[in-house]
Amino acid sequence: MKNLFKKVSVTTFLKADARLTRSLNAKDLVALGIGAVIGTGIFILPGHEAAQHAGPAVSIAFLLAAIVSGMVGMAYAEFSSAMPVAGSAYSFGSVVYGEIVGWLIGWGLLLEYFLAVSAEATGFASYFNNNILEAIGINLPKSLQAGPMEGGVINISAVVIILLIAAILYQGGNMSKKIENFAVILKVAIIILFIVVGIFYIKAQNYVPFYPKEFRTEPWGIGGISTAAATVFFAFIGFDALAANSAETVQPEKNVVKGILGTVLIAVILYVSFSLVLTGMVNYKHLNVDDPAAYALKVVGLNAWNKLITVGALIGIFTAMIAMLLGGSRLLYALGRDGLLPKSMGHVNNKKMIPNNAIFVSTIIGAVFAGLVPLVQLASLINAGTLIAFAFISFGILPLRKREDIKNTGFQMPGYPILPIIAGALSVYFVIMLPKTTKIMVSIWMLLGLLIYLIYGLRHSKLQQTEKDEA
Repeated sequence: MKNLFKKVSVTTFLKADARLTRSLNAKDLVALGIGAVIGTGIFILPGHEAAQHAGPAVSIAFLLAAIVSGMVGMAYAEFSSAMPVAGSAYSFGSVVYGEIVGWLIGWGLLLEYFLAVSAEATGFASYFNNNILEAIGINLPKSLQAGPMEGGVINISAVVIILLIAAILYQGGNMSKKIENFAVILKVAIIILFIVVGIFYIKAQNYVPFYPKEFRTEPWGIGGISTAAATVFFAFIGFDALAANSAETVQPEKNVVKGILGTVLIAVILYVSFSLVLTGMVNYKHLNVDDPAAYALKVVGLNAWNKLITVGALIGIFTAMIAMLLGGSRLLYALGRDGLLPKSMGHVNNKKMIPNNAIFVSTIIGAVFAGLVPLVQLASLINAGTLIAFAFISFGILPLRKREDIKNTGFQMPGYPILPIIAGALSVYFVIMLPKTTKIMVSIWMLLGLLIYLIYGLRHSKLQQTEKDEA
């Protein structure tokens, strides 16, 4: 009789991940985290969410998302310290909850990573097509700028950029790390420049009303801000990618927490400042565009600065894609490593020490979604998988502390057990606040994942095979 809730031994994961090279330090992780966080989330989402859900109060939505992310980030950091393995929330969940729960967490995160890469690529294409190609006189036909859902055939720029990112990752960790570290410094500098310059073009009347009446929906009149916060969690999934790379981190018990908390702190300062300046420059009603920062600079007549922010956006989204594709491929590798997906996904290239098959599959799926599905649909789906994982990991601190076989001499989440419970409860609340369509589609995705586990994963799982051999 197979035990769906049998727990995986941490030792099993550590032995399997010994093939991966530990080369990332705290600075690399912060760069990787900021690379993931400062992308489409800052260059596109503030405009959409201000126009659709919160007005200038979108800055409060980002602050709320950051506070919850910071709390959950500490839970991730404790797990990474106690078990520095690949697979992030999937591996953590398999250890403390059992295999089937770990699988469902991992399946939800696969949706997050694959769609995050696609959403970033779609955002990149929007800035690139509208502000670079058009500036040099190249106008792509509509059929090559959007997928069938928007009246085109394929978003060719989005597909090409994903293929380029994959080519970089195939060169190994050192190449992607060097590019990431350099690009992060450059794009943060450009964002700060936008904030400093934009301050001089703020009009006080654009902040009135700060939280428009049409968005003051239930519960308690903060429904608009809550929905915006639930949506912009997409911007803070970078630290999950950091946890996914714990197996490739030097002294993970110290460096992962520095990477996660450093990422969240820097991100919230930049996001809140960026949102306040953006909605101060242009009335929120006009910001429902895919390139709001560039649009705002056009409105105030700063056309030269417009090109600079476009470069910053392209660099920002580019590095976010590196982090997301890296994290997604490591999760796919972990699922293949454990037999829950075809074992070819768990193959590691002996020369470059990277999971090349997992990178290939992640690239193909990301490119297909980016080429065919619009940004708005992608972004709304991403957050559900993120928040589900947030809830499980936050509540998971409770059983983790009770495990005598897991010794953690590194970071521990403060405020135990109150803070983990609060973080988990808030994550569940924001899942509830997601749009109804998103919740339906994610429910279908999770049901599909359950069927795959029962039909394939349960039969091929290495954990279940071990149990059979022991019997």
